[in-house]
Amino acid sequence: MIAVVLVVLCTCAMGWAKQPKYVFFFIGDGMGMNQVAGAQYFLGAAQNGKGTVPLGFTQFPYTGMATTWSASSDVTDSAAGGTALATGHKTNNGVIGLDASLTRVPSIAEMAKARGLRVGVATSVTVNHATPASFYGHRESRNMYYELGTDLVASGFDFFAGGDFAEKVTPDDREAPHLYDLAAEAGYTIVRGYDDYVARHAEADKMILIQREGALENTLPYAIDATGEDLTLAQITTAAIDFLYRKKDRKGFFLMVEGGKIDYACHSNDAATVFHEVIDFDRAISVAYEFYLAHPDETLIVISADHETGGLTLGTGSYALDYRKLQAQKVSHAGFSRVINRLRHENRDEVSWEQVKAALQEYFGFWATVEPGQRAEQALQKEYERSFTGDKKVKMAESLYYRDEPISALAVQVLNRTAMVAWPHGSHTAAYVPIFAVGAGAERFCGQMDNTEIPLRIAEVAGYRR
Repeated sequence: MIAVVLVVLCTCAMGWAKQPKYVFFFIGDGMGMNQVAGAQYFLGAAQNGKGTVPLGFTQFPYTGMATTWSASSDVTDSAAGGTALATGHKTNNGVIGLDASLTRVPSIAEMAKARGLRVGVATSVTVNHATPASFYGHRESRNMYYELGTDLVASGFDFFAGGDFAEKVTPDDREAPHLYDLAAEAGYTIVRGYDDYVARHAEADKMILIQREGALENTLPYAIDATGEDLTLAQITTAAIDFLYRKKDRKGFFLMVEGGKIDYACHSNDAATVFHEVIDFDRAISVAYEFYLAHPDETLIVISADHETGGLTLGTGSYALDYRKLQAQKVSHAGFSRVINRLRHENRDEVSWEQVKAALQEYFGFWATVEPGQRAEQALQKEYERSFTGDKKVKMAESLYYRDEPISALAVQVLNRTAMVAWPHGSHTAAYVPIFAVGAGAERFCGQMDNTEIPLRIAEVAGYRR
């Protein structure tokens, strides 16, 4: 054992490789150790029936783990966690781009831009949400979405991508300009969807790539719910590389890509949707990895997370998992809520238990490939009666980002139990988060460290700080 530890320490202490020109920083929002492990068990259940199938990024040669506490709490939120990962400074929960004394601190993206590199910030949620905003914004509250949107425009970064803006107009000043107008005035071309990107990217000097018009949300859809028309995180990563790697200017680039919907699904305790999101995150990373293979001596890829969400537990005491049950889930918690809403609308609220039961069978596999058990069936039917035949107004199941039909939330809980997955709550934890790295300088990212060390080491390795 001692010999093995010494080998690992020696490997981690090897001399630095060539300074990278191209830096990718992937952040899985809410992605703790068990979210990664669970996704691999999920793949194993699909391909082999049991065991794990590795995600691509888990095969990177350098790995570590990070603590995530904030200046105000042992349990961080995404604003303080994102600021730590962007700037190398601890701050209070809720604060963006300022340290604990509310002094402005630069992000590694801003450092890269100051050195003449091209810079991109991308996410699967809104472009002015906490994590992406930490790389360009400086505000006392993460909820200042309009102000953070103005920070985005003022940053001058070359490429942004995500679902859309949150709060494109300010609720406090009706005369304040629309964020789309501010972006256009600052020279940004706003494109809607990947096909629009392909058609218009050559004419753009700076770009904001967002979801197609008519999308259901201002984020990308969950991977489990996505259609062929939806923008994906892998497409965003492809577009970002294409846009930043211009032939006329190959001094280098910095790109941050956030898998933000991992966190959303964790807050709703939807295990199958979480694992689809982590796998989708891996697809986006694989796009960067292909770029690395073409430029191995000039590229660094670092992957981590701002915090863990939900306290995900793999196993509920019986020395077993049954992730084959999770394969039966065809939509997210939000997607099934839309199914139920459609049933209500089509039947003018006169929905029978047989109709709801058929939907549960179609989208969760109940009574087909998954036997929920008598108690669970009784609970589902009782919830149906409360929601569809009671006199009282339906009480929606609320998580941080969604208000779901109660029968949708209950169906997810039942499926979790059959697969032997558990969630103690729907908020953040202080659990370690993983680190994975490959490329020039990747050896600096193995072992245990605090989250603030990650951007400091990126800046040191890439030469952003002199």
